[in-house]
Amino acid sequence: MRLSLLFLLLALPLHADEPAWVAPMKDVHAHFKGTAGTLAAFGDSITVTLAFWAPLQGEPKNMPADMAAALATVRGHMKPDCWAKWKGPAYGSEGGMTIRWADENVDRWLKKLNPEAAVILFGTNDLSGLDRKEFRAKTASVVDRCLKNGTVVLLTTLPPRSGALEKARDFADAVRAVAKEKHVPLIDYQAEILRRRPDDWDGSLPKFKDVKGGEYEVPTLIARDGVHPSFPKAHQDYSADSLSKSGYALRNYLTVVAYADVIKRVLKAK
Repeated sequence: MRLSLLFLLLALPLHADEPAWVAPMKDVHAHFKGTAGTLAAFGDSITVTLAFWAPLQGEPKNMPADMAAALATVRGHMKPDCWAKWKGPAYGSEGGMTIRWADENVDRWLKKLNPEAAVILFGTNDLSGLDRKEFRAKTASVVDRCLKNGTVVLLTTLPPRSGALEKARDFADAVRAVAKEKHVPLIDYQAEILRRRPDDWDGSLPKFKDVKGGEYEVPTLIARDGVHPSFPKAHQDYSADSLSKSGYALRNYLTVVAYADVIKRVLKAK
């Protein structure tokens, strides 16, 4: 057998349905020395808000079957403090921040938290001041240091932004490229938003002008400010309808399913 073909075969997953990140993340996790069940969430206002992740510690309604199963897996593994208490600057999340902030502080967060896994989402604020090259390089740097710590990373693409869709697409492509290069799981939040609401994801559109309520009340996936995910009171369950009308419900759904997959395939794999 030719040597190049042998290397190709060795790089393939052991099982046809196994994602390419499983074996590399098992190797990362083998070097983890901290407490099992610890999950950090590094990001900006889209992460520090209690609309992300914290609602799942209650009794979510109308969950699809895959989400219900995933939530049971997460509850059986994750430390309860990680639902809502691991938020704020000391825990790696703060409004208005960019990947530069993460690059400057991630070593401190890792020393304080030593998380078994970390969900990372930056990019929305980066659109105003960074170019793709810097954004990708600093994202890769943050991921590398997490992996060196033994922390399994779940990278998340930024949501689309009103008035900056093409740059947001470009930055999402950069996140996808880093996930592929570093062999880490990807939560493709932007792709899911655009798939579910390809033409009217933007809550700042004229069609939503007369919707009553504050900026998060519009029944689409991005709020009336055109920047943050929406979170309308009428759609804080997890029905198919709400997953196309509440941006934070959609992020919670995608994240819990992805994290449960990591738990089963890597963190609790024998």
